[in-house]
Amino acid sequence: MPADPRRCVCPGSYDPFTAGHLDIVTRASALYDEVVVAVLFNPAKQGTFEPAERVALIEASTAHLPRVRAAAYGDRLVVDVCAELEAGVLVKGLRDQADYGYELPMAQMNREMTGVETAFLPGDPAMAHYSSSLIRLIAAHGADVSAMVPPPVLGPLLERLRDRSQ
Repeated sequence: MPADPRRCVCPGSYDPFTAGHLDIVTRASALYDEVVVAVLFNPAKQGTFEPAERVALIEASTAHLPRVRAAAYGDRLVVDVCAELEAGVLVKGLRDQADYGYELPMAQMNREMTGVETAFLPGDPAMAHYSSSLIRLIAAHGADVSAMVPPPVLGPLLERLRDRSQ
């Protein structure tokens, strides 16, 4: 069955899901009939949240967006996820030139391998400095990250970091 250009995949590790991620997913939901937030992960790395927890936090954060769903897909190529979902488009948020330099070769390879297109959405400049790793780092040191993550993520993030520090 051919890929559906009205269904897109927003792939990422989402550990944790940030306000910047929510911005991209929200904007993608205005452009596509269905947005699948694909949680991918590297089993060799220890994450803050388990994949199922990440999915639950994304679902809670996007509950107001009826065209959005989230699921975990393990350690797989994103093009294989697109094939499984019959999705014709990958949506990636770009914060800066470095993101573009990193993402462009992957987009070209994905298109060459499977024909899946990649749509780049520029991130909100007010959130260009947000990254999951930086948010985890500063939250672990007690800084206020409440504006940097969706409300459903804040409590579980702070609790998890508190548990790890004890």
